Amino acid sequence: MEREAEGFKDQGNAFYVKKDYSEAFNYYTKAIDACPKNASYYGNRAATLMMLCRFREALVDSQRAVRLDDCFMKGHLREGKCHLSLGNAMAASRCFQKVLELEPSNSQAQQEHKNATAVLEYERMAELDFEKRDFRKVVYSMDKALGLASTCHRFKILKAECLALLGRYLEAQSVASDILRMDSTNGDALYVRGLCLYYEDCIDKAVQFFVQALRMAPDHEKSRLACRNAKALKAKKEEGNKVFKNSNFEAAYRLYSEALAIDPNNIKTNAKLYCNRGTVGAKLNKPDQAIEDCTSAIKLDDTYIKAYLRRAQCYMDIEQYEEAVRDYEKVYQTEKTKEHKHLLKTAQLELKKSKRKDYYKVLGVGKNATEDEIKKAYRKRALMHHPDRHSAATPEVQKEEEKKFKEMGEAFTVLSDPKKKTRYDCGHDLEEDSNNMGAPFASPVWSSNGGFVPIGNVVASDVW
Repeated sequence: MEREAEGFKDQGNAFYVKKDYSEAFNYYTKAIDACPKNASYYGNRAATLMMLCRFREALVDSQRAVRLDDCFMKGHLREGKCHLSLGNAMAASRCFQKVLELEPSNSQAQQEHKNATAVLEYERMAELDFEKRDFRKVVYSMDKALGLASTCHRFKILKAECLALLGRYLEAQSVASDILRMDSTNGDALYVRGLCLYYEDCIDKAVQFFVQALRMAPDHEKSRLACRNAKALKAKKEEGNKVFKNSNFEAAYRLYSEALAIDPNNIKTNAKLYCNRGTVGAKLNKPDQAIEDCTSAIKLDDTYIKAYLRRAQCYMDIEQYEEAVRDYEKVYQTEKTKEHKHLLKTAQLELKKSKRKDYYKVLGVGKNATEDEIKKAYRKRALMHHPDRHSAATPEVQKEEEKKFKEMGEAFTVLSDPKKKTRYDCGHDLEEDSNNMGAPFASPVWSSNGGFVPIGNVVASDVW
């Protein structure tokens, strides 16, 4: 039997040299069946399994080898490599230490021992950084660790979870899917898949993965917590949407705020919640609050068009036209639709108009004031600022009042003329138009005889 076993081993060696590891495995197995007490046969089959990346099976064979022969250095070395590849750096370190006890100058064991020590350090750093929520550093440490422990599912899962927390969902799903292809019942991988869907606001699908993870691993606390948060977030958001549609804006604001407190890590859903709350703020006539919420939404998701549009409208409402133009430009660069172009043009026009003198403001009337209201406002202010009323004032005050008086005349000239008023309301620069035509603005005032007289001919008694 021993001779037959040696023959199988030799054939296995020949296939191993040719890198035909599957056939090598078959012949080493035949050798073991023929002579199950030979440590080297298990050691050879372990080496073949390692080449086939079947490290768990290789670990079992290498452990059998060293149980049969405690001085089998290759057996201890292979056991250590299997432990290290699978992420058990502490056990790997013990194996390499055993080799060094048998042969202190073994350079391979020395290097592998250093690798195991490095993996332990990467694990320690990752644990500290995860507690600090510095997920980028955790990903870096896990990449380094996986360079030495390539098949460790635990390291891959931690990396995938941190990628999800960083918003790198496609990368996270790719890692989790690779694990699930090898082990469809892996609760950790199912949890990560659910987490990615949850953070992408696909809450119903996410819950399905969390429930499946809990079936595979009933004590999976992260899945339990994520499932609870997902259900609570969906319910609270839907409740807020319902009361908003019923115009109960105070209740909607409260519900959206409660939803935002559920999970600060859910960036995409929270961006929508901030935007929703911003819409509520606008409905409650609290534009500053609405702008703040839209800004929070954009900080979480700088591609969120609805948040830019809502914020831009709020800026328009409070006449901060430069900020509105900036947001509409961002929107139009992203989505070049006719509607977005119109909004941008409107904001640009309002910005242009805002940089001229505001004749409505000069007269103290609204933009929808009637002709009669404009006349009354002009008469009242003309009397208030007429130079004759301030003849005893300081030169500085006289100069300021005269300036205001001229501005009123200029404003009235435009707003009392339907054609000029229309052109002014459309954003035309009337002062530039008059210069081009060679006709400067007149500055009339209402006289007591029912007509208009130039400033130089007006006295205090001539204004009503």
